Amino acid sequence: MAANLTPQYYKAEAAFRHASTPRERLQALEEMLRVIPKHKGTDRIQGAIRSRLKELRAEVQSLGTRNSAHKSSRFPRQGCGTVVLIGAPNTGKSRILKEATNATPVVADYPYSTREPIPGLATVSGVQFQLIDTPAIAENVVPPALIDLVRTADLVACCLDGSSTETVRETLEVYRQLADRKTLLDCESGFAVDDFTTVRIRSLIAVTRGNLPSASSIANQWKDSSGLQLPIEIVGLDSPSDVERLKIRMFESLGLIRIFTKRPGEDVVMDSPMTIPVGGTVEDLAEKVHHEIASRLKFAKVWGSSAFDGQTVGRDHVLSDGDVVELH
Repeated sequence: MAANLTPQYYKAEAAFRHASTPRERLQALEEMLRVIPKHKGTDRIQGAIRSRLKELRAEVQSLGTRNSAHKSSRFPRQGCGTVVLIGAPNTGKSRILKEATNATPVVADYPYSTREPIPGLATVSGVQFQLIDTPAIAENVVPPALIDLVRTADLVACCLDGSSTETVRETLEVYRQLADRKTLLDCESGFAVDDFTTVRIRSLIAVTRGNLPSASSIANQWKDSSGLQLPIEIVGLDSPSDVERLKIRMFESLGLIRIFTKRPGEDVVMDSPMTIPVGGTVEDLAEKVHHEIASRLKFAKVWGSSAFDGQTVGRDHVLSDGDVVELH
């Protein structure tokens, strides 16, 4: 029987993956068990959740009050989502970070110039997302902190060097090293069925040095050799339009839409949208604005493609990208 998991379940699952402390993970896992549909198709998943809950409760109890403020080594999450750049040595990760954000990483022709993760903020249509460059992955060279970053990312951008004949083999090794650590590059994020030790992370392939004739051939070689149906973006990092296209592809891959809010009787400010997941509702937007607003929400007025201009809708109305919403 199919599991038929709900959006509420996937929201709780994402909160679990993004949690930075054992206590936060425990709360998210309890929410996953609360909202998961209860039928035979989810019996194994429910069992896995209960098993993990038992472990987490023991972990939280062992921390005690003295260590309840446990700190995570992860970067604070910024913007509407986190995109982690990974790849073999010299595949252009640092150059992407430099061109797409205001960060100033070391960009060098020699391998392993990136010694530790470096964050930056990329902007697309008034929305910011976090972009993190990471040290290179190679055979038996996998920085421990990198796995945690990848497993908690909203999106992974795996870089291939469009000028190198070795890049496909090296990137297959990157995939294998991650898979050996129960971290899989995939088309969607989530845990493997009834296995909360194996994580699937939504990913795309960025082929750098895309201005070279070899880039398209290398992209096809990767597709044939890997057997993975991941989206591929070929980008020339000397071209501002290519960099912008890559940023747009990253934002779209986060699975978010932009929503503009306005107060009754006032004009909308079109340079500061909020973001909610694709398929998100008026209630999701209200919750994003403030929990109290969501609890007191009576109705909303919407301008945009999901309604006729000024239409009065309820809290379960599904919004579209670019909608303007007035909460009442």
